[in-house]
Amino acid sequence: MGKMQQTQRASGEEWSAQGEYGVRFEWGPEGARRLMAAGDVACLVVVDVLSFTTAVSVAVDAGTKVFPYAWRDESAVAFAAERDAELAVGRRAVTAASPWSLSPAALRLAPFTPRLVLPSPNGSAIAAAAGTSGTVVAGCLRNAAAVGSWLAGQGYGGPERPVAVVAAGERWAEGSLRPALEDLLGAGAIISAVASAVAAAAAPAVTAAAAATAGSAVNGARVSPEAAVAAASYASCADVASAVADCASGRELRASGFAEDVAVAVESGASERVPVLAAEGFFSPNSPDSPDSPNSPN
Repeated sequence: MGKMQQTQRASGEEWSAQGEYGVRFEWGPEGARRLMAAGDVACLVVVDVLSFTTAVSVAVDAGTKVFPYAWRDESAVAFAAERDAELAVGRRAVTAASPWSLSPAALRLAPFTPRLVLPSPNGSAIAAAAGTSGTVVAGCLRNAAAVGSWLAGQGYGGPERPVAVVAAGERWAEGSLRPALEDLLGAGAIISAVASAVAAAAAPAVTAAAAATAGSAVNGARVSPEAAVAAASYASCADVASAVADCASGRELRASGFAEDVAVAVESGASERVPVLAAEGFFSPNSPDSPDSPNSPN
């Protein structure tokens, strides 16, 4: 039993782990910590649609290995230098000399770099903190279907290998968590996809809707009520792209001149690459032409 798991049990907080369910859902860094503290979660999927995991998806599609880091400060400069990687700057700090940023649209226009450190206090911080606790995947609307299929193919989502999907959310000015609609929808899309894939492997007649129902058994897996409601939120949203563009985070980016970042984020199903964290960086194990793998000498 790990130290975090011992602490959780000693404090009587087992209720927060959504135990016995094969697919679980929580919010933010603390939610991720609590789910991982259970000690039985085999895979953590981080969802930060605007914009960390969308940016990771775009970069990995291009063949870049992405290193998550919590803060954009002097320590990030040293971290990037030690890994022979470029360091992404803030959206407004992009220059010809530093064209890489958290902006997915800017990343598409930037020159190719094989290795990139991408700081973010939300999704990147969660991924970096969980990197040694098991498999970590970067999920978003662009790759939700691919992530769900890959998770099921790797055996995640069942009682022996539970998967935790964590919506990163945003921060209010004083630092507290602001639940973000775009991350709820992205998480719901992934939960629906993995439930559907597991159901299809077990019994093709089982529908995705049935798979995502709280307490339903799917090939021995059970979806927690939290995960089921996230999946239902996604399924009930008639126009995901419009909802993301007009939610608080979408409005903030559009008002700041980054409407293209929102447009990239809502490219549902555009990517078949699954960014998996290994050797400190995200790469795609299902990319036959990936130039950087966890076994690379670089």
